[in-house]
Amino acid sequence: MDFFNALEILVVALYFAASVLFPAGMLGRKKVLKKTAEFSALTGFGLHSLYLGLYLGAHRIEALVHGNLYLNLLGWLFMLIFFLLWWKHKLEFLALVASPLALLLFLSSLSTTSLKVKMPSALSGLFFSLHIGSLFLSLAFLAMAFGAGLIFLYLEKKIKSKTKLTGFRKDLPALSTFDSANYWTVVIGFPLFTVGLLYGFIWARFTGGGMISWGPKEVVSVFIWLCYAFLFHQRLALGWRGRKPAGMAILVFIFSVLSLVIVNFLTQSHHSFQP
Repeated sequence: MDFFNALEILVVALYFAASVLFPAGMLGRKKVLKKTAEFSALTGFGLHSLYLGLYLGAHRIEALVHGNLYLNLLGWLFMLIFFLLWWKHKLEFLALVASPLALLLFLSSLSTTSLKVKMPSALSGLFFSLHIGSLFLSLAFLAMAFGAGLIFLYLEKKIKSKTKLTGFRKDLPALSTFDSANYWTVVIGFPLFTVGLLYGFIWARFTGGGMISWGPKEVVSVFIWLCYAFLFHQRLALGWRGRKPAGMAILVFIFSVLSLVIVNFLTQSHHSFQP
């Protein structure tokens, strides 16, 4: 077993521990379990960061055509955004979403090491930093909005049905906290998605002769952008709050995940991951 394999096992084990211990700590109202989960997630993130750094250092520019790198990076960004929101707004409940998603993406990256991404080598660095970077950051924020939306809808249903909040439900923040998390993740995430999408079209213009080829990824991405833009507009211009933006954020995230899985893995285009 080499050092990379050892790091992979440790990251998987720590993310798994965080994914199991945090909900167990919430359900059982055990602070020690939640603290252990937080430590596991933070340590896993640190080792994940080391793994990515060593991977990029070992493969350099060739790493950008490895499909597994993008899944790995996306999981890392999910954890990064979670820790930033936790530090800034004390939104620890988002660990319910961040750790399992990071674990799933990291495991997926380990099982897709043979996949390649079509990319002109002349602009691969620029493509990675602006197009992929912006879109992945946006998706990480959207994942947090997804988690906040799910818990908001669950808690609101309990409150409206006048069900007495018992156990871990009593420890959950107020509905306004989940709504605030949804607000900030959408306000930050949508501009990033827009920048990433625009740069993708500009990059296509210089490499393929046209800004839009109307491939499946582009069509789906424009559709997701329109849904995301509607949510962004309704939140800022019309002051949407509560149930509607929570549900809309969940739908946009689901559309984004389906786009990543179906278009990138199951269709033939210049966005596809090829064996």
